[in-house]
Amino acid sequence: MEITEGVYPALVTPFDSDGEVDYGALGDVIEYVEDAGVDGVVPCGSTGESATLTHEEHKKVVEYTVEKAETKVVAGSGSNSTHEALELTKHADEAGADGALLISPYYNIPNDTGLVEHYETVADAVDIPLLVYNVPGRTGHNIPDDVIVELASHDGIAGIKEASGDINKISRLCARTRDKEFDVVSGDDSMTLPLLSVGGTGVISVTANIFPRAMCELVDAARQGDYERARETHAELMPVFDAMFVETNPIPVKIACEELGLCGSDLRLPLSDDVPDESVDEILGAVRGFEGE
Repeated sequence: MEITEGVYPALVTPFDSDGEVDYGALGDVIEYVEDAGVDGVVPCGSTGESATLTHEEHKKVVEYTVEKAETKVVAGSGSNSTHEALELTKHADEAGADGALLISPYYNIPNDTGLVEHYETVADAVDIPLLVYNVPGRTGHNIPDDVIVELASHDGIAGIKEASGDINKISRLCARTRDKEFDVVSGDDSMTLPLLSVGGTGVISVTANIFPRAMCELVDAARQGDYERARETHAELMPVFDAMFVETNPIPVKIACEELGLCGSDLRLPLSDDVPDESVDEILGAVRGFEGE
């Protein structure tokens, strides 16, 4: 489907020195990634610090991104409350987003029936397609394969952003949903090439905030079957992939964005910019050492 193919930067949300959303800088980031040829953008995800945005800010960021972006917009709108996820997804639909990305409910850890009903309730209420988001490192719950396959049969659910880091799980999902209008998208930059090789269709990427052209090169090469070129780009990007997760995302990518002059590195608590020197050195070393852009 259209919202599941290619490269979608998981956009950072820039803040100014007073802690307010810096919409000018957000616009600069959107222009930068679109100039590189990305297929769409994803505001208000984990990388966008959605957990510390107020509902008003969240909605305004989505509205601004829809207005600013010339490519597709898949808005983060998930919550551990179905009522809240429904509110945010309806807003994304009304704002003109092309799709919505919903993290699986965290903390309350629903059973399988609850998970299915959560996603189907939201999908039934909006006109835009949804992406399920499986990221057990943040939610404490790995969505079972059977649940994902069941959701894949729903007309309003276009695919899954898979960030479990488990290539066996990814392979199973690609195989079990081959006959459905459902795609598997990488949620881990370093897993993008392996995922594409077993039938995945794209990536929602942290690294694409800073090196969008290289991420497009990687995905385009793999989707064209040029795995030699894809492997070369993957190898060149690996130090960057590693550096982007040397501290909790989005701390490293914001340091990288500041280094490249895209936006400041300001964060919202409880994320802190008090980062060990060795981590900063690894992040800046990877950014300065990459020659692909």
